[in-house]
Amino acid sequence: MNDDSRQIFSFIESTYETDEQLDAIIKNEKYNPQLFDLAQGLVFRCHIIYYKQISSNNILSDKDIVIFNFHHACFDYPSINIFLHDLDQAYKIGQLTTDDATTLRYIDYAVIEQQMSRTGASMFWLDTLYDCHLDQSLSLPYDRYRLSNEHRTGRGTSICFNFGRDLSHEFLTHASTNNISLEHLIFAVYFIFLSKLTSGQTDLCLAMNINNNRYRDELKSIIGLFENVIPLRCQLDPYWCFHQLLKHIQEITTNSMKYSYFPLQRILNQHPHISKHTFLDISLEFISNKSNNDNNVIMIGDSQLVPASFTFNINEVLPNEQYLMQSLNNTQVSFPSPLTCIHHEFVYQVMKHPQKLAVELDEQSMTYCELLYYVQVLSSTLLNEYHVLPGEVVCQCVERSLSMVIGIMAIEMAGGVYCPLSHRDPEHRLQALTQQTQSRLILIHWLTKSKFNDSIISFDIDSILTYNDVTSHVDVSRLSNVIATVNDIAYIIFTSGSTGAPKAVQVRHENFTHSMHSLININIFNEDDIVVQMARCSFDIHLFEIVGSLMVGAALIMLHPGGTIDYDYLLLVLDIKQVSYMDGVPSAMSAFLSFMQLEDKKDACKYLRCLTGGGESFSVKLATLIGNNHMRNCTVINCYGPAEATVNSTCHIVDISGEAQSISIGRPTANYQCLMLNELLQNICINEEGELFVGGVGVFVGYLGRDDLTSKALLVINGELFYRTGDLVTMDNNGLLYYQGRKDHQIKLHGQRIELGEIERCLLNITSISASVVMKWNDDYLVAYVQSSRVNEEQLRQHCQSHLPPHMIPSIFIILDKLPLNSNGKVDRKQLPSPDFSSIHLTNSIELLLPTNDIELSIHRIWCGIFKQDQISTDTNIFTIGGHSLLIMQLFHQYKIGFQLETNTLSISNLFQHPTIIHHAQLIHQSINAIHTLDDHPWSSLYLIQGK
Repeated sequence: MNDDSRQIFSFIESTYETDEQLDAIIKNEKYNPQLFDLAQGLVFRCHIIYYKQISSNNILSDKDIVIFNFHHACFDYPSINIFLHDLDQAYKIGQLTTDDATTLRYIDYAVIEQQMSRTGASMFWLDTLYDCHLDQSLSLPYDRYRLSNEHRTGRGTSICFNFGRDLSHEFLTHASTNNISLEHLIFAVYFIFLSKLTSGQTDLCLAMNINNNRYRDELKSIIGLFENVIPLRCQLDPYWCFHQLLKHIQEITTNSMKYSYFPLQRILNQHPHISKHTFLDISLEFISNKSNNDNNVIMIGDSQLVPASFTFNINEVLPNEQYLMQSLNNTQVSFPSPLTCIHHEFVYQVMKHPQKLAVELDEQSMTYCELLYYVQVLSSTLLNEYHVLPGEVVCQCVERSLSMVIGIMAIEMAGGVYCPLSHRDPEHRLQALTQQTQSRLILIHWLTKSKFNDSIISFDIDSILTYNDVTSHVDVSRLSNVIATVNDIAYIIFTSGSTGAPKAVQVRHENFTHSMHSLININIFNEDDIVVQMARCSFDIHLFEIVGSLMVGAALIMLHPGGTIDYDYLLLVLDIKQVSYMDGVPSAMSAFLSFMQLEDKKDACKYLRCLTGGGESFSVKLATLIGNNHMRNCTVINCYGPAEATVNSTCHIVDISGEAQSISIGRPTANYQCLMLNELLQNICINEEGELFVGGVGVFVGYLGRDDLTSKALLVINGELFYRTGDLVTMDNNGLLYYQGRKDHQIKLHGQRIELGEIERCLLNITSISASVVMKWNDDYLVAYVQSSRVNEEQLRQHCQSHLPPHMIPSIFIILDKLPLNSNGKVDRKQLPSPDFSSIHLTNSIELLLPTNDIELSIHRIWCGIFKQDQISTDTNIFTIGGHSLLIMQLFHQYKIGFQLETNTLSISNLFQHPTIIHHAQLIHQSINAIHTLDDHPWSSLYLIQGK
């Protein structure tokens, strides 16, 4: 061999003795980029590896190895067979059967390509890729991302998985039976796979590698790089069947192959708006023979294959999956008692056991007969003095009390529609909600009188009941003539609305009664239970606790205002009253159980028979905490249900042994149905994520005065009405549902359902703000981003405090000159700056204000401990340093213990409204002074004289 040949081809000889040495040599050949020199034309290596010693006669032994190593610039995949053929021929006969005069060389291919027509190809690619956003990446759920400025190593990794013999056989059979090429079938499945990963995206473009671009017979024997990369665009029609998609794939691949010689760079140059070639990140290459794979793995979606169910009208489900879905909704149960209205069920319980305890608050109590009397008195007042008409909305804004119970049942008995208003809401919001319901009057009591002005009629339940002559006759016939059917609206509950206005959910009597029967069917509680009322009136679960207890004949235990967060008081009630049923939001339940464990008061819950949680995710950590509190004899149930489906739609008994990996929301309760559908309303596979649709007896009527929202929320599927929850779920192989999150910007914060759009709309009402985005950070904080140059954080906070309930006020406001936008002109939430709570100013003024008295000093120590700070100015708003509603509750408890306060002397709503150390100190000082001057039980809203 001459020296010129050695400049182009490298021949290397080496030896090895052990397998490790051989592996090292092979690895070096495989991965060392320094072995080639493109500038010098060094693109081929022949490495002879001898076992132990180099042969002196150039004869190889059976343990010697020859490696032919080609750079990809001169060698493509089909070149392997050409090279092996020529090598075999040269070895056997000592020469190649080629004619240098007629045989084409690789350089001839380059000349031919230059001579081919460009006009037709240019027009084809210009038309094919018209309005295609080539520079926008598909939104795939990668398990890791490469930063734009991150250095590329040039090394690739792969993953290998086996379809299995049966699926592979079916795949090949389908292709053969339908006369379809395997490549076209694979492309069709791959496009569906991408569409599912991108949540139903239908315009997909990927890179198609043309590995054998030898389109002339003379080129088929040439070694070289005959490759090109072309874009393959598939515009899916959501209503195609699979064979229509296959036909489309055949058409686009055939047409694209005709012009595959057109260089990729020229294709891209025809689209000057393209700034980056991100679409090349996605490609598909089909090779029909076996290939080796490395062990390093990078895979989308946590290295987990997404179930490959065909979409686009191909919703055929495997038999076992179909059985699970049918079993899931096999919930039909017939109940013996006839369906009646809420108040009719209550009266039935009165007749059944009139002297049984109905409701109790500390030292006050009523039997079922006594409660009915006061309900009738108030109902008669509503009918005779305020002329309430059937179906008329009557709002009620009262603290937790016996009056709350009487008011609810009285509104129902008078034929009205109960609508609860939270006393914690600011006046602006209360007025807006009242106007939305068009209510003429509001039930109040002494604690909520100041919330409403004279523009609306309001009356005090306490004054009517206190001064009413208990010997007076109640016109029972007048009440009996009230027209009320199971089809009438029983109550309205407000939920957060994305349009900026809260949505008023309307629930019929039959919805609630059916829902109660479904829950009674699984023995959540019964007539022998003692139920503690925990939920605020802004949760529909408060109706389940209050009305549900009275409908089944249970005993209801009310807590005084603030009692749910006064843990010592709550534990005392649970123990003394022998409470057997309790419900709670998981986050609040966790705080309570942690306190119970810390104080070693585990026996306080010894009477609990059933504990339910709902409103937010139920964590494994909480389940373990319950088990650690010696509650293993208590049935723990995780409940799920939006207000639009009436209280609870699914339930699951929680394993509190600590062995569960995640907590399911279970299966639908009696006479409820659940569907998991994709964007095209098609069934999904097991372990695949889909939107949950709830149907059955609890589906609500619609949103009051918002037919537009109702039409979007309610869908008829297979002749049945379903509510579109917007919640994403999966179903496992046991038929259990698991909550995965939201498909929109609705969130749950400490059990409260919040539409972030409602907060954003509130902020946009400030004229100096041109754009706003609100996001949930971690599990506890709302962060508001506003686009403005003429507003400060304090103005934003004051505006929100005047128009939003406390749980919807952002903890942090970040003011930007301009919100980041993506290529579609929408706010790019991923580019929004992360809030840094540690860098937030801990003072609202230029000068740090220090405590000036003992109370401020004590509060200052508590705040610094919670926020892990050395100093916090006493005028700092707690919400500006990461405070939230659950934290205020924790402060309330620490204040009560530290300053030895009675719960009823300090209002938690005042702590919300005056969120600084100075203000908290003033409130605590007032509470200390008031302890010895308070009337007996000032929080009690009803002074009972004698039940009749």
